[in-house]
Amino acid sequence: MKILSFLLMLLTAVAPLRAATLPDAARFTVAIESGDLSAAREWLDAGLAPDFEGRVIGSGLMIAAWEGNIPMMELFVSRGADINKVNAIGEQALQHAAWKGHLPAVRWLVEHGASVNRQGKEWAALHYAVFAGHAEVVSYLLAQGADINALSTNGSTPLMMAAREGQEAIAKRLLAAGARRDIVNEWGDDALRWAMRHNNLTIAREIAGAEGFPAVAARPTASWGTAVRSQAVPDRADSLMAQARGMEAAGRRDEALRLYRAALAVIRQADAARKPLAASARAASGMVITARRDKPGSQSAALDYAAPAVPGESAPAPGGASPGVGAGGTAPGSGAGADDWLRRARELETAGRRKEALQAYRQASAILRSPRVPASAQPTP
Repeated sequence: MKILSFLLMLLTAVAPLRAATLPDAARFTVAIESGDLSAAREWLDAGLAPDFEGRVIGSGLMIAAWEGNIPMMELFVSRGADINKVNAIGEQALQHAAWKGHLPAVRWLVEHGASVNRQGKEWAALHYAVFAGHAEVVSYLLAQGADINALSTNGSTPLMMAAREGQEAIAKRLLAAGARRDIVNEWGDDALRWAMRHNNLTIAREIAGAEGFPAVAARPTASWGTAVRSQAVPDRADSLMAQARGMEAAGRRDEALRLYRAALAVIRQADAARKPLAASARAASGMVITARRDKPGSQSAALDYAAPAVPGESAPAPGGASPGVGAGGTAPGSGAGADDWLRRARELETAGRRKEALQAYRQASAILRSPRVPASAQPTP
């Protein structure tokens, strides 16, 4: 009886120690992003849920897919991770691998049960691969039965993504494979309209056909709506923000703040060096954030090149659609835009409130780093 009591006391004492070895979201994210297999294995052995989610991207499997880390993906799946799990903003591991162009990771996920298609109107891996311009991933997904006319949350197709971003080779591949040209999304836009709006005339010609294109080209440019350009966060900035999160997780706030500032400088430098895509293009005016009222957690962010934004004033959406949110604005359920968070972070840092400054920088970096399809491709609020 005494032995049994001693064992119960021992188990009671060990349980809190075991729980204490488990990471918080920040520490978990840093370890998985850096490819620390031993830490991931130790946490899983200690009872960490295989679908535990870190910051920004999601579960360990999703972060590993984003990084193209197959051994890490193997570890989490072997411990019971859901390969088709959806994160807080409606994304899956396959979409992350497709967005980053990690073909081996995409192939591994599909071979281990990841679905190439989704039910209903949802962003699919094909949308992401097309938008990011990863032709090999696009071809693989199509070969695996991906729906070439898959509809996003606002009814947009992969062909519309190619038309918007000027992915000529991919657009031709989709058209040759039978992509429909006549689908209209909830904003009343189709692939031809997006191609013309963003001055991607070669794609517009492919969509309209040689005979129909002259009439299309003769229409006034303004009739197609105002282009809202998107720009990816530079890899260097992405790396700096990952390092900043690592420093923050280690309690080194001064280094974390410096790294966040350096990441912001890289983003601004890339923005300033960007060549105009059209004569009327202007410098980035800020972030455009959109969200669905019926899905308050599903938001997106993109840099707005349409016109200078006025703080606190909503920017007009393309084609006269209901407005999104310009710099300083707020979409339903989205919180402040990235520029607001960055401005707030600098003010807090100047005031010596470093902990709160770090939180503001984290919010801004989450928006800037988010692998979301840009705002003009999103549904109206």
